[in-house]
Amino acid sequence: MKFLSVVSPCYNEQDNIEELYRRVKAVMDSLDGYTYEHIIIDNASTDNTVKILKGLAEQDKNLKVIVNSRNFGHIRSPYHGLMQASGEAVIYLASDLQDPPEKIPEFIKKWEEGYKIVLAVKTESEESPLMFILRKMYYDFIDKISGSEIGMVKNSTGFGLYDKKILDIVREVKDPYPYFRGLICEIGFEKAIIEFAQPSRKRGITKNNFYTLYDIAMLGITSHTKVPLRLATIGGFLLAAASLGVALGYLIAKLIFWQYFSMGTAPLLIGIFFFGSVQLFFTGLIGEYIAATHTQVLNRPVVVEKERINF
Repeated sequence: MKFLSVVSPCYNEQDNIEELYRRVKAVMDSLDGYTYEHIIIDNASTDNTVKILKGLAEQDKNLKVIVNSRNFGHIRSPYHGLMQASGEAVIYLASDLQDPPEKIPEFIKKWEEGYKIVLAVKTESEESPLMFILRKMYYDFIDKISGSEIGMVKNSTGFGLYDKKILDIVREVKDPYPYFRGLICEIGFEKAIIEFAQPSRKRGITKNNFYTLYDIAMLGITSHTKVPLRLATIGGFLLAAASLGVALGYLIAKLIFWQYFSMGTAPLLIGIFFFGSVQLFFTGLIGEYIAATHTQVLNRPVVVEKERINF
């Protein structure tokens, strides 16, 4: 009997968590030759999610629950849950039911064929068409600036299966704030791709907002490429050269047309605002890299657990 782990992070999912548990249990019970644990890590929910989980855990010892002492964010909590899994392979799926548990047998089949990483990729989605296009553009951008050797998988949310060997390698990295989707691609093992159509969220509200999406986007950039920093340096040299050229041009024009040439305020104001905005942009970019380094140096725990059930 092979032992598998299913990991689901959640936060305020009282409307979905019981159905998630039932669907995962139905899929796993239908598989011959496997035992499993379902780890649900709760990020300090403020609704009835924890109460529901405790009731389910009393009835089923395969369900293991971790309750965080506070909300540790959308990056750290799921990652900590994955690190607690002890199965020969770990299946990760979100708790909002937009990652269909019914795909699990397809993941296992590919794993049994020898793939260490099996990723679900959205070929279509019931989410906003604009968001779907923006996500695709983002992955194209990351792929180009990070180098083709990494091989980022477009339209992958992390939903998939990871062999124990992969997670052991990730544990050795000891990254307190990892971009997991990029990290597993950087490891370099051949990946199997399972295509799926992502359903829309039926109940509850999404926990993603502009900040969380921006956080993930910047984490992906700062974790896997130095190209933006190099562009900032090159851009700084080019703008400095352009500024010097404009200044010399104005000086020569003034010397030649001393009586007739007027400096004017418009070019000065435009130049000041333009170069000011460029400086602020590149300062913010450098700040993102410094913040990423600062997070690594602090070496704080990924999460602090308040309670464990059935471990």
